Amino acid sequence: MKVLLIGSGGREHALAAALKRDPLLEELHVAPGNPGISEIAICHATNTDDNAAVIALAESLTIDLVVIGPEKPLVQGLSDDLRKAGFAVFGPSQAAAQIEGSKDFAKGVMRDAGVPTARSFTCINQDEIEKALDTFGAPFVVKHDGLAAGKGVVVTDDRAAALEHALLSPRVVIEEFLDGPEVSLFGISDGKNILAMQPAQDFKRAFDGDLGPNTGGMGAYSPLPWAHDDIVEETLEQVLKPTIAEMAARGTPFVGLLYAGLALTTKGTRVIEFNARFGDPETEVLLPRLQTPLAQLLLKAATRDLKDHPPLIWSAESAVTVVLASEGYPTAPKIGEPIMGLNPVDGSDIFHAGTTLDGSVLKSAGGRVLAVTGMGADLTEARDKAYRVISGITLHGSHYRSDIALNASIAEKGN
Repeated sequence: MKVLLIGSGGREHALAAALKRDPLLEELHVAPGNPGISEIAICHATNTDDNAAVIALAESLTIDLVVIGPEKPLVQGLSDDLRKAGFAVFGPSQAAAQIEGSKDFAKGVMRDAGVPTARSFTCINQDEIEKALDTFGAPFVVKHDGLAAGKGVVVTDDRAAALEHALLSPRVVIEEFLDGPEVSLFGISDGKNILAMQPAQDFKRAFDGDLGPNTGGMGAYSPLPWAHDDIVEETLEQVLKPTIAEMAARGTPFVGLLYAGLALTTKGTRVIEFNARFGDPETEVLLPRLQTPLAQLLLKAATRDLKDHPPLIWSAESAVTVVLASEGYPTAPKIGEPIMGLNPVDGSDIFHAGTTLDGSVLKSAGGRVLAVTGMGADLTEARDKAYRVISGITLHGSHYRSDIALNASIAEKGN
């Protein structure tokens, strides 16, 4: 099987590593890729914003399956154009990708599917925004309607800050605050059937103790020893299956990865958001644990053939990912600094998220630079490996959280 993976971040590096383990994989091509991915796959400097260029690349390589990693190409209709050209594609159509591309659209899907979520208002002017803020009160939850690279959401007790953020977008969704821990749970869908993955938890705030601004994610871990035993089955029946059925009923079947961000509230599970692709950094903890061959699984989904697929197989090991971020991230990341000390230990991986090669020197090229994943018999061992590796990496001014999975590992030891 020849696979073309689209993307260049840590999520795509983790996807590439998992695809590489599939015994039926013959060739793995990635566009554009990054220095880390280039060590395990053939990278192509193709402009992935140019659908015609991606199709030409796939045709020249006689690709069997295209896997689209980031949300932007999905919202721009890359999967539609590839399918018209005759390729099997893992990634939803432009119409289906609106479940991430528009918060208002996603709320409508949840409403019609009967999926539990927060009460909300969609607002297009300041008067509507202020009424919505006052209806729900603090903490205020403001979400830009369109794509915002993981930075379009503000949760704050400061009404003025909430209003300021809301006015930056022509359309915003303002909703009630959901209490309780947050969980990410993915499903792999062929448009009609969906297979649930294991849950993960990520850490959005920049600094220890969940302080600082929201980010794209500073770390994650899986499994969740504290979560109730039926969380996967409950989410599958109450969230994933109804959503996939509603998308099909609308004539926009969802073929790809449906990401459900959940809040486990005192009133039950509620959906915070949907994404239309693998999450980052959750992918970096989930895929190292997945034992089901990934290329074959994604091809089955792309060709509408998941009906009789057996349950996914998972390693019993735990995984913890810690993200190394550039100085100034997330507000004003400083890039172009040399990176040294990338020395993985057994049971660890270093996934490149924002790196580039300047001659033979590896340098930072984004806000989130590296994602270090440790695997172990429990969360404590996994944490130890991840932090042992990341503490040896040198990047001027960089920072990372020291508390990823800390409370969960302590609780796990106490059980």
